Amino acid sequence: MPKPAKNAFDFNTWSDLANRDPEGFEARRAHVIEEAIRRASPRTQDRLRRLQWKLDQVRHTSATPMAACIRMNHMMWDRITGPGGLLETLVEGRHTPPPRTHAKVLQFRAER
Repeated sequence: MPKPAKNAFDFNTWSDLANRDPEGFEARRAHVIEEAIRRASPRTQDRLRRLQWKLDQVRHTSATPMAACIRMNHMMWDRITGPGGLLETLVEGRHTPPPRTHAKVLQFRAER
């Protein structure tokens, strides 16, 4: 049987921390995520930070943790099976990103 990795995720430790010290849990979670992003290639770090921001917004705007989990699951499946997703890329052998929308940038006067 393979030996678990040195940094293997220990659900019981994290669960205990979340129950005992929610603020400590959030601080540790943020630190672990930032460390993982920092270890990624410089090209990828910005994209990972944007993705993490989006996931954090889903968590903050969801009524319950389960609702956030379901929304994130749907996001994941959209990236796999949606237009320009992983499945399309694997089948077609190329990446076709979804069309971008453009918006007009409005100039606002500074208030005095």
